[in-house]
Amino acid sequence: MTDLFETRSKPIPITKDMVRSAYRKVRSNNGSAGVDEQDLKKFEENLSKNLYKIWNRMSSGSYFPQPVKEVIIPKANGGQRKLGIPTVSDR
Repeated sequence: MTDLFETRSKPIPITKDMVRSAYRKVRSNNGSAGVDEQDLKKFEENLSKNLYKIWNRMSSGSYFPQPVKEVIIPKANGGQRKLGIPTVSDR
């Protein structure tokens, strides 16, 4: 008998094409560097190595994101709000 509240997650295989496609989306957004201070230009210096490292960690289940950089930005009404900027590799 199975428990109605029991859930079993099924792993989704992470392909290299999925990682490359995600990188192209990140690149099109031109975001800032996160807490590691690595911007897109620096990330692209070792692009193949960086994408492989992301794919390897995600496909093996050992991927954990880094902390998010907090930036205070002004609002139109004169107030401020917090904005979280993840690292390039976490995006």
